[in-house]
Amino acid sequence: MLTIERFVREREPAWRELESLVDAANGRPERLGPERVRRLGSLYRASAADLAAARRRFGTDHTVLRLERLVGRARSLVYDSESKRGSVRTFFGRTYWQRIRERPLVLAVAALLLFGPAVLSAAWALHDPGAASGLVPAAFRAVTEPRHTTDLNLGPNRSSLMAAQIFTNNIRVTLLAFAGGMTLGLLTMSLLIFNGVLLGTLLGLAWGAGNGRPFVELVSAHGVLELSCIVVAGMAGLRLGWAIVAPGYRRRSVVLQEEARRTVELALGTAPWLVLAGLVEGFVTPAGYGLGVDLAVGFGLGALFWGLVLLRGGPEPST
Repeated sequence: MLTIERFVREREPAWRELESLVDAANGRPERLGPERVRRLGSLYRASAADLAAARRRFGTDHTVLRLERLVGRARSLVYDSESKRGSVRTFFGRTYWQRIRERPLVLAVAALLLFGPAVLSAAWALHDPGAASGLVPAAFRAVTEPRHTTDLNLGPNRSSLMAAQIFTNNIRVTLLAFAGGMTLGLLTMSLLIFNGVLLGTLLGLAWGAGNGRPFVELVSAHGVLELSCIVVAGMAGLRLGWAIVAPGYRRRSVVLQEEARRTVELALGTAPWLVLAGLVEGFVTPAGYGLGVDLAVGFGLGALFWGLVLLRGGPEPST
């Protein structure tokens, strides 16, 4: 029976050689020369096969995480000679989705930090609306008042201004979650929990005041996609923070540099989706199309986003 110890003992020399070549290249494979570039390709393919075997046999063992980082670093060098003309298309078509999917446990933790407090605070607001009302900003306390329509009666100019303000604010909040990783992830966690508490409290207050349906209409069209972006930002911030706290067997500076690059990639890939959420919030939400349309738009955008994570976030097909 192949144990993890035997597997590492037999394959580690090749991994160390691959790592030394990646370090020597320092992002530019031409520095290695023809012979070492060919060796790099050979070791990369062997290590990618080792990674597939390790995932199948050993699950989430730290060896799997080590191999994922190594294979990821080597992949960009191996395929560096390909044309750069399709790099933007490749990034938005596959790389961004792979970045989201490559750490499912951290993604789940980010989602739990957001939605767990939301559920608890919604129950609290239903049980004690007086205390809960003191938590939310004054601008949002209107959810406790009776409301019969979601049409905000905004003209085109005000709708445009509202959209600009909303998606600018969303990008700012999400970038704070990204950057919060530099505080060991503490700011990121605080931001996720705070937004979850605010969302849940508002929902509980609205529901308790008989405004559950209008509130859902006001947030559903843009909210699913918006919250998805916040979860992704939270995941990136937590990854960055964990790279500082527990870099593993490699130097902290190297691991932090790699995670910082991935954080920037996640931020760039998420920004267009935040813009889309802001536009929906500025133009669709105020129009008062009704619950059915708002739910269809909101969950449609959410299904598109997470469908792309599932369909485009998998490993590259072997060649």
